[in-house]
Amino acid sequence: MAIIEISDLVYTYPGASKPSIDGVSLTVEKGEFVLITGPSGCGKTSLCRTFNGLIPHFYQGELKGKIVIAGQDVTCQQTFDMAKHVGLVFQNPENQLFALSVEKDVAFGLENLGIPRVEMRKRVDWALNLTGIYDLRERSPYEVSGGQQQRVAIASVLAMQPEIIVLDEPTSFLDPLSAERIFDVIYKLNQEHGITVVLVEHRLDLTAKYTNHLIVMNKGKICLEGNPREILCSDETSHIGVGIPKATLLYKRLKMNGFNVNKQIPLSSDELAVQLLEALNK
Repeated sequence: MAIIEISDLVYTYPGASKPSIDGVSLTVEKGEFVLITGPSGCGKTSLCRTFNGLIPHFYQGELKGKIVIAGQDVTCQQTFDMAKHVGLVFQNPENQLFALSVEKDVAFGLENLGIPRVEMRKRVDWALNLTGIYDLRERSPYEVSGGQQQRVAIASVLAMQPEIIVLDEPTSFLDPLSAERIFDVIYKLNQEHGITVVLVEHRLDLTAKYTNHLIVMNKGKICLEGNPREILCSDETSHIGVGIPKATLLYKRLKMNGFNVNKQIPLSSDELAVQLLEALNK
């Protein structure tokens, strides 16, 4: 069942000479883990803003096309109504932190939804523990590091347990190990709770292994979409400027040089290592 349906979407920011989203059509099934990538300025963030109604209700401009999220026509629903269905984590965490403590920031969305106090306490503690910031709960969000702020922003969205979580480069301030831990948490939520995940990321070495639906954007359009293994192995993806996972690049070079490796294209170093060991043992 489709949870995101976008048809012939065109959006132009006020004063812009050309659209940031140019004729995009997209369908995302419930429970998918979608990864959106592409060069800077290709329209990824703008597309994410349409999912919860920031476009067109907060960001003005010219919008054409159809946007249906969780059965709701976004153009007819206010952003606060869409927040019940879609949780958005911004690229810069400071844009969504404002309370006097980490705990209050994580609880803010639940308070606005009218969640009972006992349930709210459970969800806040759960989200703080998942993101590894429970010990920071009484600190001001402006007194912690950029990476910790990012964890607070993620926890505030996780606590609301929406049907869809949209993350716009959510770990840009985190080191690779901390980022992978966050991605593991998000993937677990996707697998165990059926939450649909839409992730915008450049670091495909860390994220490609989680996705089952890859979208490559360029100049406001969707250029490639579908199976991540096939897309990341295509020459067109490299020409667009997408950072192909190193394991996938090595696999392609080994194949070109006649090394007998498994037919399944690897998306991570772990997958490639297993294939190489199997090939060497034959």
